Amino acid sequence: MTIQEIAQAIVAPGKGILAADESTPTIGKRLAGIGVENTEDNRRAYRELLFTTDNMSEYISGVIMYDETLRQNGSDGSKLVEVLEKQGVFSGIKVDMGVEPLQDGSEEKITNGLDGLEERLKEYYELGARFAKWRAVITIGENMPTDECISKNAKRLAKYAKLVQDAGMVPIVEPEILMDGDHDIDRCYEVTTNTLHSVFEELYAHDVELDGMLLKPNMVIPGKGSGKASSEIIAQKTIDCFHKSVPPKTAGIVFLSGGQSEQEACENLDAMNRLDIEKPWELSFSYGRALQSSVLQAWLGKSENINAAKEAFLKRSKLTSAARSGTYNSDME
Repeated sequence: MTIQEIAQAIVAPGKGILAADESTPTIGKRLAGIGVENTEDNRRAYRELLFTTDNMSEYISGVIMYDETLRQNGSDGSKLVEVLEKQGVFSGIKVDMGVEPLQDGSEEKITNGLDGLEERLKEYYELGARFAKWRAVITIGENMPTDECISKNAKRLAKYAKLVQDAGMVPIVEPEILMDGDHDIDRCYEVTTNTLHSVFEELYAHDVELDGMLLKPNMVIPGKGSGKASSEIIAQKTIDCFHKSVPPKTAGIVFLSGGQSEQEACENLDAMNRLDIEKPWELSFSYGRALQSSVLQAWLGKSENINAAKEAFLKRSKLTSAARSGTYNSDME
């Protein structure tokens, strides 16, 4: 398949991405929240539970994995990548190496991972990955973000995306404007617009094929310390922002949930897909916690709870798929 065909398949109607690419420390926090030890066996057991859920492929087209997971075998000895492949689900891989301060003492962050990336991508392709993800984080605060922070992160996102396409995979480009802070929705709109302009300028400059990549942005949403906005306002502001900053040729938009609850992430995505205005891109999802929180609570690390946890995952996937189609309502919860 071409990268364009893979990108289109990932954002096929009603389908989206499970982000199961938590680093070892991050998944450790999730497991600690349900009283489960952070061991390789427990991490594998949890991810295998998700990947072996019957009928997940009705709603999930791709799974982003962490390096460890891409290499793991399931309890029956089969590779987890092959478990997904049999269901018709694409395997993806997080390839960035996390963030560091933009400069000494700075609250702003720059993402690392370009060193050796070309070689890693060749190996990931051999292991079965067909798409990749790189996350940049932009903080809103006093005198932040700076133009330097936006520009440097945009350049690295573009270099990464070009390398991924050259390796025969679809890049997911994730510039996340963090929800942390007390900024209002209009400030988020302004920063998101500026960031996306910078990112797409760099993508053009690096000859990235927009119809063979996916954008994973934040929704335009007020900071956590600024109160809530209605899903209708979030939808309107987000789509208006994208009309100004995301070229129509982009294969699709797969939103991050970014600290929203499972229900909020559904309500906001649904409101966008219901909007009666032109939307030249598929509006889908690439959710982590918003697909997993209730699954972890149902599982609690106990083998006797696996079926209940799978049911919870299938339910969340089905509801999020409905939101992606603009047919969700809270009564379905």
